[in-house]
Amino acid sequence: MPDETQATPVGRRPAEQRHSSESMPIKDENSEIEGTREPHPDRTPKPNTDGPEADSGAPRLGLMGGGDGAPATPGFRFAAIGALLVVVLFAGYGLGRLNGGTTDPQAATPAGTRQPTPTASAFDESQPHTHGTTAPIGSTGRGAAVGGLSLSGDGLTLTPLITTFPGGRPQRLDFTINGPGGAPVTTYDVVHDKPLHLIVIRRDLTGFQHLHPVMAADGTWSVDLTLAEPGVYRMIADFTAVVGGERLVSTLGSDLTVAGDYTPVTLPDPARATTVDGLQVGYEGTPVTESTQPLLMTVTDSAGRPVTVEPYLGAFGHLVVLRQGDLGYVHVHPETQLVDGKVKFWLAAPSPGTYRMFFDFQVAGKVSTAAWTVVVS
Repeated sequence: MPDETQATPVGRRPAEQRHSSESMPIKDENSEIEGTREPHPDRTPKPNTDGPEADSGAPRLGLMGGGDGAPATPGFRFAAIGALLVVVLFAGYGLGRLNGGTTDPQAATPAGTRQPTPTASAFDESQPHTHGTTAPIGSTGRGAAVGGLSLSGDGLTLTPLITTFPGGRPQRLDFTINGPGGAPVTTYDVVHDKPLHLIVIRRDLTGFQHLHPVMAADGTWSVDLTLAEPGVYRMIADFTAVVGGERLVSTLGSDLTVAGDYTPVTLPDPARATTVDGLQVGYEGTPVTESTQPLLMTVTDSAGRPVTVEPYLGAFGHLVVLRQGDLGYVHVHPETQLVDGKVKFWLAAPSPGTYRMFFDFQVAGKVSTAAWTVVVS
């Protein structure tokens, strides 16, 4: 289903990065630091008692002597040493520049501090990936992890302000994501052009909606929501919250209710092709639990001629997979390039069972959603 709302940019980055800079006080030689400073025995002027110069009062020449052969004062010696250090530091800086500046910027970070990753996403957007985990697809060696089964996790809690809706007419849905201390979170990463993706689906896997609420300054998310028929619906919030400088990739769920007589709808039989908005959409590949398999989506017009699939929300498509029974949720993004005009996803089914796959895509500026029933044995 097309995106029915438009999200505005929110805090792109976590709490502002603070780079500590230390200043070194310049101290007069006669001042005191942490108590009285005893004179160094080597710096105490000693009378010359040897040789004829001892009686003549002739000046004694030495290293860094003062003008007219006068002995160097402590201040003069320190000034000369400081000038030498400045020369050495600038020489080292110049050599570093000539060597290409290979210093690791993280090496300058004070120990014990955590610097936020300078990116808009916790995911590697150059690779196909599954929401709810930052691990690359296939790296776990087992089926995809599911999300949306709990309203809390990682110290975060999904809190809808209202859960009862009228049937067939719009009502505002307001909710917050509360942090460990109970206050609403207000900083999120932007993932695929939006700080939060909201999926709404009835318990019988009908009435699919992919929405993008808008967040107010106090952390309250809002969107106008229409639930067409009576029944229990699941709202699934998919986001990356930034709490205390840490990115928390989360998928939380809660139920919404429309009062009335509920008649569950039987899912369509499994098929590899469907028609939506005058377009024919099919897929190749078979999801299994033992390994990650490719799924290639093809979109053609009514005459079977290929059409151009356009980027939508930072990708050539979005695949949401929901499991019958508990509505376990998987959200997958495709490879960054089309393969012979096809959109290529990688998916490992979470477990055996019956699933409904929803493929959001855009053609000629219009967003459509194709859906299939898939049975994984």
